[in-house]
Amino acid sequence: MSMKNSLLYVVTIIIWGSTWIGIKFQLGTVDPMVSVVYRFSLSAVLLLLFCKARGLTLKFSAKEHTFMALLGLLLFSVNYWLVYVAEVYLTSGLVAVLFSSIVFMNIANGAFFLGTPVEKKMVLGAMAGILGIGLIFIHEIESFDLTDKSLMGVVFGFSSVLLASLGNITSARNSKHSIPVLQANAFGMGYGALALALLALGLGKEFAFSMTLPYVISLVYLAVFGSIIAFTSYLTLISSIGADKASYSIMVVPVVALIISSFVEGYVWNFSAIAGLILVVVGNFLALHRPAAVR
Repeated sequence: MSMKNSLLYVVTIIIWGSTWIGIKFQLGTVDPMVSVVYRFSLSAVLLLLFCKARGLTLKFSAKEHTFMALLGLLLFSVNYWLVYVAEVYLTSGLVAVLFSSIVFMNIANGAFFLGTPVEKKMVLGAMAGILGIGLIFIHEIESFDLTDKSLMGVVFGFSSVLLASLGNITSARNSKHSIPVLQANAFGMGYGALALALLALGLGKEFAFSMTLPYVISLVYLAVFGSIIAFTSYLTLISSIGADKASYSIMVVPVVALIISSFVEGYVWNFSAIAGLILVVVGNFLALHRPAAVR
C-alpha cells in the first residue's frame, strides 16, 4: 500500500482497537441504543460544521441523499445496535470472530454488486486471518453451546456483519459516483442517528443522559475519534483500495484491542493467542502486499 493508505489503515485499527475503553464508560445509566444515537448525532453535527467551515459543498441531489441515507442506515444505525444485542447472548470474543467474517462478505458483495475481481491472495489472507482470530478466542469458541439464546446471538451478530458489509459496498458505490467521503459520512451519520432514534422511541427507550465526566468524555472520544476520524479513514481506504482489502483492518482491530488490554487490564497472551496473532499478521501480508513491479 502507499504511505497514505498505510497511514489510514493504522489510524483505523488503532482508534477502533481502543474504542472499547470508551464504550465501557458508556454502559450503565444510559441505554446503549440511546448512547449510539447521541454518538452519531454529535458526529454528524460536528462533521457538517467542519464541512461548512471548510467551504465544502453540502448541496446534493435527491438521489445522492438517498444513497447517503442508505449508507447511514446500513453502517451508522441498526448494525451497531445489533452488535450490542449479540453481546447479550455471546461473549465479545465470539462477536469479534463473527465480525471477522466481514472480509469474506465484502469479497462476495463487492463481486456481486460492483463487479470487483476476486483475488486469490485476498481470499487466502482472509482465511489465515479468521483462523488466527479463532485461535486467539479459542477458549470462548470451545465454551459455545447450541442453545436457543446462543443461536439468537449468532443470528444478531451475522445480521450486523451483513449490514456493515452492505454499508461498505454502498460507500464504495458512493465514491465511484463522486460523493465525497466527508459529506457522505456527515449526512449518513445524521440519517443513521435519526433512524435509530425513531427505533428507540418505538421500543420505548428512555432518552436519559449522564452528566458525569467519564460518560461525556467517552462520548466525545467515540464521536470524534471512533466515528469521525476512524470512519473517514476507513471509508477513504475503501474508495482507494476496495472494500475487501480495507475490511481486513476490522480483523486486526480485536488484536490491537487485546494488545492495549495487556497494558491496561493485564491480559496475558498464551500460546494459541500468539499463534493467532502470527496468522493475522501473515494474512494481513497476503491480503495487502503488492509485489514490486519487475523492471
